[in-house]
Amino acid sequence: MTGPAPSAAGAISLAVLGDSGGHSYQDSLVFVAPHDRGGAFRPLTFQWTEVLARLRPDEIDLGPWVRWGSRNRVARLRECLGLSGQRVPRKEDYLYNFAVTGAACEHLMGNRIRQAPRLVALMNQQPERWRGGVVVIRVGSNDFTSQVELAARDPSAPALGAVTAHCAREIARAVALIHAAHPSVRIVLVGVAGEADDPLYVDRWQSAEETANFKASLDQFNGAIRRLAAGDSRIAFADISAWLAARVGSRTAAGKPDYRTIAIGPRIRVTHSVGDDPRNSVLADDHSGVAMNALWAQSLVQQLIDDFGLPLTPIGDEEVIGFLEPLFESATAPGS
Repeated sequence: MTGPAPSAAGAISLAVLGDSGGHSYQDSLVFVAPHDRGGAFRPLTFQWTEVLARLRPDEIDLGPWVRWGSRNRVARLRECLGLSGQRVPRKEDYLYNFAVTGAACEHLMGNRIRQAPRLVALMNQQPERWRGGVVVIRVGSNDFTSQVELAARDPSAPALGAVTAHCAREIARAVALIHAAHPSVRIVLVGVAGEADDPLYVDRWQSAEETANFKASLDQFNGAIRRLAAGDSRIAFADISAWLAARVGSRTAAGKPDYRTIAIGPRIRVTHSVGDDPRNSVLADDHSGVAMNALWAQSLVQQLIDDFGLPLTPIGDEEVIGFLEPLFESATAPGS
C-alpha cells in the first residue's frame, strides 16, 4: 500500500472499528470459498460501508480500497521498531475500516488486533484529515451472543453483567484514546440487536418470560453503551435494536414472532428471512443483507446530520431504490 490518498475536497473522513457489522463484504482476502459472504449472490451483496462509498463518495471518505494489513506478530514487530502496526489481520477493505469479522470488545484495545490504537496511529499520519471526522464503533454482538441463553433466563445474572461492564469499559477506553489524539472527531456508538429478532432463531425463545428477560438483558447491555454518549456532543448512540424493530417488527409480548415484509419502492420486497438472495433481510451466514445495509446507511447519514450537524446530503428513498433495483433485477435475471 502506498501512502493514504488525499481526501476528496470537503469530504468527511470516516473510520470503522468493530466486528462483522462493519467489515466490507467484498473483501476477497477473508471471504473466499467456501466462506463467501453472499454465496452465489456475492457480487450483489454489500455492507453499509460499501453502500456509503457508492452513494456518497464525494461527501464521505472511508479511504481508498486496499489490500493492507499484516499478521499480529509482524504488526507487533513493526510497533517495536517505531513503525505503524498497520491493520490486523490483512484484509481487502477501505483503508480506514478496521472492523473484522469475529472481533469482540476485547479487540478494540488489545488481544492481538488492537483496532483503536492502530487506527489512531494511522490517523496521526494525517491529523488534518480527521478534524471533524467520524469514527463508527460497532462491536459487542459477539460478546452478547455468547451469553444469549443466559440473557433469556436471567437478566440479573452476574456473568451477563460482567460481559456488559467489560464491553462498556473497552468501548470507553477506545473513545478516550481517539479523543486524546483527535479531540474534534465525532464518534457513533452502535448498540447490538441481540438474537431474539434474528430470523435464524425464529423458533427459539417463544415464551413471554423469555421474551421479557431477553429485552431486559438487551436494554441493560445497550444502556451501558448509550450512557457513554451522555453529556458529550461529540458522541452519539445508534440504537440498532430499535431501528430494526421499526422496520421489520418484533415479537409479541407472548414471545411469538410478529414480523412484516419491507416495501422499498413499488417493486422491491424484503422479507425478514434468511438466505443469500437479496429478497431476504439476512444472509445465509447470518449477516445483514444488502437491502438492510442500504437502509442503515441511509439512517446513519441522517443521524450524522441530526446529531452532529455535518454538511451531508441525506440519502433519499429514491436513491435507495435506485441503488437496490439493479441488484434485485440482476438476482432474477436468467442464469443468475
